[in-house]
Amino acid sequence: MAAIQEKQLGQARESSTNAVSVYSPAISVTAIIKSVVICNQSGAPATFRIFLDADGTTYDQTTALYYDSAIAAATTVQIETFWPMSDVAGNLAYRSSVSNALTISIFGAEIS
Repeated sequence: MAAIQEKQLGQARESSTNAVSVYSPAISVTAIIKSVVICNQSGAPATFRIFLDADGTTYDQTTALYYDSAIAAATTVQIETFWPMSDVAGNLAYRSSVSNALTISIFGAEIS
C-alpha cells in the first residue's frame, strides 16, 4: 500500500542570480507539488523564474513554468498548482533577478 505524506518539500534563498534546484524527489518517490510561495523580503522589486525539468537540470526557456514574473518589494506570491514529479532525476528550480531577495518554499505530498 502506498504511503502519502504531505509536507514542505523544499525551501531556498539563493545568494546569487543563478537558478538553483529547490526539490528533487528521492528514489521510488512520486511527488505532487501543490503550492509554491515566493517571498520578496528585500526593499527592491525583483523577478523570478520557476523551472520544472522532468529528467534533469536544464533551467532555461525549454523548462520554464514562470519566466521573469514580477514581484514587488516586501511582497509574497502564492501559486496553487498540481505538478506531479517522479524519481527520474527531475528538479524543480527557481531563479531570482536580485541576489538574496527571494525565498521560495515548496509544499506538497510525497507518495512512496
